[in-house]
Amino acid sequence: MHQLAEFLRKRREALQPEDVGLPRGPRRRTPGLRREEVAMLAGMSTDYLNRLEQSRGPQPSVQILAALTRALHLDRAERDHLFRLSGHAAPERVTADLHVSPGIQRILERLTDTPAQVVTELGETLAQTEPARALLGDARELSGLRRATVYRWFTEPESRDVYARADHDLRGRTFVAELRAVYARTGDRSRAGAIVAELKRVSPEFAAVWADHEVAEKHPMTKRFAHPDVGELTLHCQTLLDTETGNRLLVFTATPGTDDAAKLDLLRVIGTQLSTR
Repeated sequence: MHQLAEFLRKRREALQPEDVGLPRGPRRRTPGLRREEVAMLAGMSTDYLNRLEQSRGPQPSVQILAALTRALHLDRAERDHLFRLSGHAAPERVTADLHVSPGIQRILERLTDTPAQVVTELGETLAQTEPARALLGDARELSGLRRATVYRWFTEPESRDVYARADHDLRGRTFVAELRAVYARTGDRSRAGAIVAELKRVSPEFAAVWADHEVAEKHPMTKRFAHPDVGELTLHCQTLLDTETGNRLLVFTATPGTDDAAKLDLLRVIGTQLSTR
């Protein structure tokens, strides 16, 4: 694990606080980022990162490596190298869209006061700002097929509560239509194929909507949300496509001077409170 330890140290020292959206602060003597800063960005303890950098830690899991990839802003070649040094096979290129590119990660880290998140073409959330967690729910604990919004929509009805009830039928049909577009391109043996097969098995509602063969290229730019603390609000969704990975950066904004803008300001406060718990 010596090479892994050295690689982690070198990548940490190559980054500056401003590269990851952190303030530099006074009296900084450490070259690059501090260990505690990387640990915070990766959602792990500083002690665990210390042990990895000192060749004393256990073999890191795939989840830990994915978190370090994001925290250290690794590109795909560096990510693959990290996986191999850790004794894991590099992620196959067919699943490369689960990787958040460094450029998109840098943009996201500068949107701290805005609901924004990175999603795959299947609606799998890869990274979120705190206001996005306050608006849409925390996606960090999701795994397997549950990572896909369309899967939760038809298997966990409570997941629909994030949208205005009057729009539920439209939202469900849009999710299915987007899934069909990906499925048509990637086939039965893809992640889209696995989602389709399982939803057809467990959800008669999905099977009925799927049988209508509706196709949509993307969501409407304006969406109505329902939040237990601020009520219903209408937000504009701007989408930035990452041509390297095929992921989307979604940014939600409100028209200035409206009630929706005031509610969004309150959501920012709620997001800040969530991040300190």
